[in-house]
Amino acid sequence: MLIVGSYKRLFLWLVVLYKHTRPIPRHLSVSTSIFCVRIEGYLQSRAHILQIMTIPDLGDMLMDNGSLIAEQERQIIHDLTLKSQSNKPGNLFFLISNRWFTEWKKYAGFGAYPYDEVLPEPHISISNAADRPGPIDNCNIVANGSNCEGEDLQLLDNLEEQRDYVVVSQDVWEKLFDWYKGGPVIPRKMISVGVRQELVVEVYPLCLKLIDAGDKSESTIRISKKASLHELYERVGSLKETDPGKVRIWDYFNNLKHTLLEDSTKTLEESNLQMNQCILLERQVDGILPTGFGMDSTGNELALIPIEPLRSSLTIAGGPTLSNGNSTGYSSSLHQGSSLSSVLTDMEDTSNNIKPVLKGNGGGLAGLQNLGNTCFMNSSLQCLVHTPPLVKYFLEDYTDEINKKNPLGMHGELAIAFGELLRKIWSSGRTSIAPREFKGKLGRFAPQFSGYNQHDSQELLAFLLDGLHEDLNRVKQKPYIELKDCDGRPDEEVADEYWRYHKARNDSIIVDVCQGQYKSTLVCPDCKKISIAFDPFMYLSLPLPSTATRTMTVSVFYGDGSGLPMPYSVTVLKNGACKDLKLAVSSACCLKDDEDLLLAEVYEHTIYRYLEVPLESLSSIKDNEHIVAYRHPKTSSDATKLEICHRYLDKCSPDNLKVGEWKLFLAPLVSYVKGIESGADIDLAVNRLLSPLRRKAFASSTKDSQEKVGSTSGDEDHQSMKEVDMEDISSKELSFRLCLTDDRGLSCRPIAKDSPIKPGRSVKVMLDWTEKEHEFYDASYLKDLPEVHKTGPAVKKTRPEAISLFSCLDAFLKEEPLGPDDMWYCPRCKKHRQATKKLDLWRLPEILVFHLKRFSYSRYLKNKLDTFVNFPVHGLDLGKYMKTKDASGQSYVYELYAVSNHYGGLGGGHYSAYSKLIDDDRWYHFDDSHVSPVSEADIRTSAAYVLFYRRVKVESAGVGEPSRSHGIS
Repeated sequence: MLIVGSYKRLFLWLVVLYKHTRPIPRHLSVSTSIFCVRIEGYLQSRAHILQIMTIPDLGDMLMDNGSLIAEQERQIIHDLTLKSQSNKPGNLFFLISNRWFTEWKKYAGFGAYPYDEVLPEPHISISNAADRPGPIDNCNIVANGSNCEGEDLQLLDNLEEQRDYVVVSQDVWEKLFDWYKGGPVIPRKMISVGVRQELVVEVYPLCLKLIDAGDKSESTIRISKKASLHELYERVGSLKETDPGKVRIWDYFNNLKHTLLEDSTKTLEESNLQMNQCILLERQVDGILPTGFGMDSTGNELALIPIEPLRSSLTIAGGPTLSNGNSTGYSSSLHQGSSLSSVLTDMEDTSNNIKPVLKGNGGGLAGLQNLGNTCFMNSSLQCLVHTPPLVKYFLEDYTDEINKKNPLGMHGELAIAFGELLRKIWSSGRTSIAPREFKGKLGRFAPQFSGYNQHDSQELLAFLLDGLHEDLNRVKQKPYIELKDCDGRPDEEVADEYWRYHKARNDSIIVDVCQGQYKSTLVCPDCKKISIAFDPFMYLSLPLPSTATRTMTVSVFYGDGSGLPMPYSVTVLKNGACKDLKLAVSSACCLKDDEDLLLAEVYEHTIYRYLEVPLESLSSIKDNEHIVAYRHPKTSSDATKLEICHRYLDKCSPDNLKVGEWKLFLAPLVSYVKGIESGADIDLAVNRLLSPLRRKAFASSTKDSQEKVGSTSGDEDHQSMKEVDMEDISSKELSFRLCLTDDRGLSCRPIAKDSPIKPGRSVKVMLDWTEKEHEFYDASYLKDLPEVHKTGPAVKKTRPEAISLFSCLDAFLKEEPLGPDDMWYCPRCKKHRQATKKLDLWRLPEILVFHLKRFSYSRYLKNKLDTFVNFPVHGLDLGKYMKTKDASGQSYVYELYAVSNHYGGLGGGHYSAYSKLIDDDRWYHFDDSHVSPVSEADIRTSAAYVLFYRRVKVESAGVGEPSRSHGIS
């Protein structure tokens, strides 16, 4: 029905009043001409469903009330986000700056945490919403000077989803853009990657530099790597305003003609085109296309290589300089007029006929060109291709060992690609190599390494070792083997049995030289059941037992109202757990023997989470967060946890509404109370908790009441509450305006003195502060919680204390409880238990790889440890760590031969490698294309990330020599 005249204002007043007095389980849809509102409660009881039609001024009033519009936007985006859609290649998605999107989420009531977390119910009102954001602003993720649109728009390098941008569906984008406008618009298509055809959004399309052979002009084309060569011809024809049938395009990598890109359905990815590489355009001249390799006007070959100054006089193989892992130049070992046979180094065509190859002069000293953030790959590859047993193996004929039918492998393609690359490195002299074919294979079988973002060299190494093993597995049909229980048998017997079973299914050169075995012992904390297993390993990931400490500030509150809150700054181990923080705070605040602490994180004036898992890492707590601790009696385990949040009335609302909005403020309070049955019990508990905040002017008038409420604990709580003089309370309403709310604080139900309280483990209430509360209590004690660590003026950083590789190994092998997310199922208890786990080394391989865990990741924090690890180059003796002695008399002494290094921080670092040429007994630094000698004394740095050791044969005279069983002849 139409609402006209004075009824308009009455109707709007009812809507707003209803919004602020109880949750709104209704659907509110708004358009430019129709407003439909379903009101429950009093109006619904009379079956009134009001429709407001064609009332522009009322629509404007609703638009002015930002919270109503926020609820509508939240409802719409919530529904669109959860709407199921059949994702398929070609679907269009859009990128939005996370900076703007976070502001919109706050305004719409989704909170400030990641977009993909559980969303609140869309119909619930959020009282502390932020201001409405301005137009969509994506400028902070777009490269400066980029004036293109759509797919051609250039983004900043190394952007990360959630940190820098979010990806939304076309439906969500169209709604947001309709509401906010702005831009620039960043559309991206969904593509399928890898052999499993995984669907991903292609954030960074392939960027190609088009060089016109005619006028020498350069243009940039951004196109999907899944686009066909035919589509590339169409784009080039459109860009150059020419007939695609009258041009020819060449793969012009490193400004050299490699392959003619014929107009076909072959994709750019299959053509091995790389990010930021050149392609060459040739046009018809008098109706005839040029033949062979083009010539410029002087008659010279058009393959011109810009010469780059060498980094130093020690450089052996020239190459591009690096900026954040990106290639910016070309090999200086090439020159104008070079013959094709000497410069076309990217010829990794595989063959089923693999013949032995002899090492060339200067073999092993070829650098690997950076194809765009591929320094992580180059680092791992240089370490592997300088591993003596693998060099010997892949230089010989390994055709018979290629397993093309292994469903866990890559049909032998990865092994062949790796073998061809290794052969090229050891036979091509000192000319740098572009591993384009290998990267193409890698991206196909491991989509996580496709594209041109920076990755982890150790993660790539793990994939390569496992992939090479499966491609070269000599076992064609893996037998099914059921492991037997130990049944008290000797460890030696069980370990040998496990190893035989493992070898029956896994037998390759990788197993021969890279796999060892460790003993894993699990003990149930309840029934003491012991479970022993002997598992294989390819590498050992060692934690860094950092001695660095961290200062953390925690605000301690009295859960019984016996004192004022007080901040305490404590020092804990940086890599400690929540139990360490709790212990330090308990000591600092002189916690009594009969008391306990409850740690919690406060976010936007409410408790975001309780830190109740003792082993949770402190790395999950950031310096700018707010941590509190509530003192409570240990005997309160069977009491109800009462959580109190505070609100105030924000009167900055439209004058014509005369209604404000309740918003959260102050720090929440927590108390454990027994016997909560009614609203009067909660009122007494609140009175007790606020008693230390009473202003002096009112302290004397309430002295008797405070003494009666007191600061009792344990079983006396309920009794002491009942002993308080109830006459005043029974004769009037509650002392405070209280509302019962849910765990998220999204709904409120007013509490009266006789309101029944449902028994439960916890109760959460809202305390609304009026002028009376502000007059009686000093709220400043609950304001401005200190941050965990406030960063002060910049101070000179001191070098972190060095630790030894042995201390890292000790930390790896020490007994420790499993994490709460890694519970063990005890066969005796028939339940998942947080068992203790102990590792012991049992069998060591010829090639031993140590991964130093410098990177730590949590839900809220990413961190890198730059601690210097003092690792031996020679004489690494692991005999004391072995739980058994090898009957064959194998040595447990190792020497270093390669190191994968990581420099810089997360996301923007750079990888390189140190490798030793065994025959020359000399170390070299492999920095992408650049290869230079380095002294042995300089290879131990704080950048060391993955260490490669090989077994040393110990002679009877006590002189150690490298084992030659798989050495290079």
